[in-house]
Amino acid sequence: MNKNIYLFSTVLLFCAFFCQNLFAQAALSDSSSQQNALNNAIILYSTSLGNQAPIYTGPEYYFYDPHIKGNAYFKEVNGFTKGSVYYDGILYNNISMLYDLNLDQVVVLLPSHVSKFMLLKERVKSFDFLGAHFININVDTLTNTVLKSGFYNQLYSGKSELLGKYSKSIQTTTSSITGLENYFSQTKDYYIKKSNVYRSFGSQASLLDVLKDKKKELKKYIKANNIVYNDNPEEAMVKITTYYDHLSN
Repeated sequence: MNKNIYLFSTVLLFCAFFCQNLFAQAALSDSSSQQNALNNAIILYSTSLGNQAPIYTGPEYYFYDPHIKGNAYFKEVNGFTKGSVYYDGILYNNISMLYDLNLDQVVVLLPSHVSKFMLLKERVKSFDFLGAHFININVDTLTNTVLKSGFYNQLYSGKSELLGKYSKSIQTTTSSITGLENYFSQTKDYYIKKSNVYRSFGSQASLLDVLKDKKKELKKYIKANNIVYNDNPEEAMVKITTYYDHLSN
């Protein structure tokens, strides 16, 4: 039998036995105990497989030309940092990863640090990284939407929903000293879901236009709480939308 298949089968059987015992012990407890038991078994399974864990599949990833100014990554973090990924129905924690905004791809590093891979995008449901929660949206599941398929930062999720779409692209400029120079340029686009429809906005005024049924109350709230949108747009839009949902209840 292939060594990898044997390892996979052995660990899977062990985890099944492990889960069965834990679930039996938790049978008289609540559902959270059972979920904790399952999570512990998954962690044990992933740790045992190491480099052979199912998450470590996909095309090999290569870093960019170091002469390009800036970098392609979320929050400019170009070193592998721990995060979590919900992949193929399994939550993997403490994964060394990067989020490449140019390719819109999650990159993971093997535990052995031998190589790095881009996760198969269609298998990624969501991931948490550097304090942000990203969800994978497939526009084929939506109708008449302004969104494009890809990863979105879910800034707020209540009766309404706020999404941030971040991207980077390689641009070229002319320098009087070095001639042509390449650099990474970032864009940020924002969307709000209201009445089950996503709408784009790019300023406080355009956000309030979307929320126009409570515009008067929202303006009073913004003034009373000294919210300055341009100082921290994402924080401001979350506060405004949260209050809008409060008013709408």
